[in-house]
Amino acid sequence: MHDNYADRIHALRNWMNNMAMDALIIPHADEFLGEYTPTHNKRLHWVTGFTGSDGIAVITRENAVIFVDGRYTVQVRKQVPAEMFEYRHLIEDPILQWLLDTLPDSSKVAIDPKLHSINWLADAEKAVADKLLLRYINDNPIDMLWNNRPAPLVTDAILIGIDVAGQSSKNKRVNIGKSIINADVSYLSQLDSICWLLNIRGGDVSHLPVLLSHALIDTEGNVNLFLDPARIPKNFDEHVGTGVTVLLPEVLESSLAALSSKTVLVDPLTSNAWVSQVLHQIGANIVHAPDPCLLPKATKNATEIAGFKACHIRDGIAVSRFLAWLDTQVTDGNLPNEAELSDMLYLFRTLDETFTDLSFDTISAASGNAAICHYNHLHQPDPSKLELNNVYLVDSGGQYRDGTTDITRTIAIGECSNEVKTAFTLVLKGHIALSTARFPRGTCGSQLDSLARQHLWAYGFDYDHGTGHGVGHFLSVHEGPQRITKAPNTVALLPGMVLSNEPGYYRANAFGIRIENLELVVEVPTSGDMTMMGFESLTRVPIDRRLVDTALLIDREITWWNDYHLSVWQDISPSLQLSDAEWLKQATAPLAR
Repeated sequence: MHDNYADRIHALRNWMNNMAMDALIIPHADEFLGEYTPTHNKRLHWVTGFTGSDGIAVITRENAVIFVDGRYTVQVRKQVPAEMFEYRHLIEDPILQWLLDTLPDSSKVAIDPKLHSINWLADAEKAVADKLLLRYINDNPIDMLWNNRPAPLVTDAILIGIDVAGQSSKNKRVNIGKSIINADVSYLSQLDSICWLLNIRGGDVSHLPVLLSHALIDTEGNVNLFLDPARIPKNFDEHVGTGVTVLLPEVLESSLAALSSKTVLVDPLTSNAWVSQVLHQIGANIVHAPDPCLLPKATKNATEIAGFKACHIRDGIAVSRFLAWLDTQVTDGNLPNEAELSDMLYLFRTLDETFTDLSFDTISAASGNAAICHYNHLHQPDPSKLELNNVYLVDSGGQYRDGTTDITRTIAIGECSNEVKTAFTLVLKGHIALSTARFPRGTCGSQLDSLARQHLWAYGFDYDHGTGHGVGHFLSVHEGPQRITKAPNTVALLPGMVLSNEPGYYRANAFGIRIENLELVVEVPTSGDMTMMGFESLTRVPIDRRLVDTALLIDREITWWNDYHLSVWQDISPSLQLSDAEWLKQATAPLAR
């Protein structure tokens, strides 16, 4: 397989020679700039073998380098051949600085503007000004060289009724139109924004129920949707209401060109630079502002919240049955491998008729593999078996017709060491601290992030990923703009937002720990001066009590544990059969010192 990568790098260098280029930048993203790219757009994977959800490669005449963040520093070494690629940290050794340090002045760097955000390209231009020459290419060389490229997955649009969405597309579009203040029209490129706005779903991207499409919405709420009309159901017009025109994707460029006299709102973080270049060339006035759908989509309405709660109970039944089965296997002396475990969890989820897909590839990681944050057994030569006296980490989620789930549990396989239990309990204390936080309206996620890390920090530990991401309603499992991370952000947490709470700890080649629930932002009455905000846990699955060192917990944390597990028992036990119910009773029994 490594020969293939050598051939591909050689072919790209031939292209560079023919085009008089000195470097080519290859990002993970496709033209929609989403975290998950469909198989036919996985250009970075084609060149490098890397399967992670974020990364970027550079091919020069002499070098080949791949840049990844802390989530993938272990994974990249397993997937990308070291004899061909250097490994670099995306944050600590930024790609643009590397280019400046490596290439002679006036070198030409080839960039496909469809694969980078407006902001990224603007920053790149500033960073290399007077040193390197960025050259924009219309035809991506990978697309020309990629033999046997998979065909795009094309699916029909699925209509989502008000009984699930809670609001008609017409109402959403009118409200979004009114929110567009400083422009005549807004360009939408985020796939989940478009599907949310029109109350439609699809299956064009694995685990992401969306349709590969673009849209324009004006201040009246009228929408041009760029999607093959053959994929639209017959009753679509009645479903969305008046004001939606469906056009072939091939006319996107000419439709943008027709906006020369208009002021167009474009999100510089989520829209690709090619769109901005087209608008600039035809003389449109461009206003940079966030996608107007982001906040309304992120703040779930009462119907969506009810769907989230309902699907988390059904998901909790499936995951609890899986964990009961797993404990039985270990007790009986069986140690399944990561693939068998992932498949069994999937099987339990499919027993629910509202389950439509996983919400991401299941992370099924035994012992040392659990230290790889986004480990995927499907990308390993052989999936590992469970290891006695170590942990098993499973991070998984489901797409249901009424919501999206994402849960991580770390499971004791046999008797784990005291150092594993200490680390697990410190992660648990951080999880509880965030789950029980109270904060005033206007608080951003970055102001809460240290709550989840404080106990790890006290021991000299940390984790190199965010603490929480937003989650969509039967949409993307990673939804913005809200998040809980070290990096500063200005998006205040609002009632109705759903976020993950997932602190962890990872010791390379030894073990990995993560505890993840989804949390709903709610208002919390107080006896003080103001109503505060807080979280309500949506996830309904036990946390493994065998890994808890109760000596490290304070009374308030034990109270949280017992209250949480009582809610799990009350919501899940009525749907479990005898042996599974007995397992759940033990797993949710009160904790005491």
